Amino acid sequence: MVQTIPMVTRADPTATRNALNEGYLTQPLFMGHGSRGPGRGIVTFNLEGWTLQRGELSTGAFGEGYVDRRHPHSYVHELLAGIEGARSGVSASFFVGRGFVPFGSDDPMARPFEKYPVNHHLAQVLERIVAIGAVRRGPVILELSTFNGDEPVSPSTEPAWSRFGDSWSARLTALPFRGGELSASVADVASPEVRHGGGLDQWKRSVVARFDRMTSNTWRYALAEWAHTDERIQGQTVTSLTSLLAEGAYCRAGAVVGARIEQTDRPEEEQTLDPFRTPRPPIDLSNLGISRWTTATFMISAPPLMYRAFSGRAFIEVARVSVAPGDPPGLFNAELRYGSSHMWMLSTGVRLRVGSMHGRMGRYGVANPADSLPSSGTHMHDMESHQMASSQPMTSPPRLFTPGNRCSL
Repeated sequence: MVQTIPMVTRADPTATRNALNEGYLTQPLFMGHGSRGPGRGIVTFNLEGWTLQRGELSTGAFGEGYVDRRHPHSYVHELLAGIEGARSGVSASFFVGRGFVPFGSDDPMARPFEKYPVNHHLAQVLERIVAIGAVRRGPVILELSTFNGDEPVSPSTEPAWSRFGDSWSARLTALPFRGGELSASVADVASPEVRHGGGLDQWKRSVVARFDRMTSNTWRYALAEWAHTDERIQGQTVTSLTSLLAEGAYCRAGAVVGARIEQTDRPEEEQTLDPFRTPRPPIDLSNLGISRWTTATFMISAPPLMYRAFSGRAFIEVARVSVAPGDPPGLFNAELRYGSSHMWMLSTGVRLRVGSMHGRMGRYGVANPADSLPSSGTHMHDMESHQMASSQPMTSPPRLFTPGNRCSL
């Protein structure tokens, strides 16, 4: 799969206390799968380091030294190799490489909205050197992993290899009915924001409910999640951050409508001379307080223009953003930073793609409910969902795309 999204965003107001209009080439990606016998390979290259150096306007967003902009992701977003096998009704897999830690929900890039939610750094742990073991029996999946805690410093920075194994995560998933999914996960992440170690550690928990069902002409999708992160030093919690999110989408004959509501706590850090940046690593192990961001987003997407494996899908997203003091509120004041506690974002663009995205970004091997089944972009057919809930292990590789389905995102 090859993708890019030319788009324009208007944020009114944003961190400059003014409205800004900006254009980008966002999410420029190359994805591939490979398999031979029990062996598997997964790769995703992300070129946002070239096209989004200043970050993408996204009021409320934070992470990796950016604020009110989404940071560019690492050039090597995923690069993993693994094996799968099955015996006596139990299937297992082991993957190692750079990619997603088994924690929380899927990469927002593989979900219906172009704008990432504010909770991206609370609800996912990504771009780590990770070793993941997964076991599946019938509708139950268990994943365990160990990885390096440090976040990427820039798109081209290598991970701190000496820190591999200083963090861990676990996720338990149940598939109760066709298209349904429930998961709970925990993660202990050592000093993510201070590369050499010694920074605040994170103790993370997540609960996710997901529904995804596609037929030849329609698609229904819903996700609800709770994510919580405690930032700790020497075992003592200094900051607690919570997120609640619900989103859904419906497609018929290629046209998609979707909505998302989110409330997420954000730690407020001292800004640099650039109002969209914070010091990295942080100057000390404290922050200026907590803000609470509530964002309601509506999305509509036109039926795609398709030719063989190529598709072009135009979309519009409108978001109403509001911010209030969190607990503790600290020194942060929305009126001083933004000139208002209520803001708007309008984004429009075209998702250009050849092929289709991974079935589930962040789930590898037998941990992927759609693994070994014909994939349709980011979603599953009714027949696939029915097989997913059966007790038969599935170990053959998925196809990359089904270009005839107009509801594939």
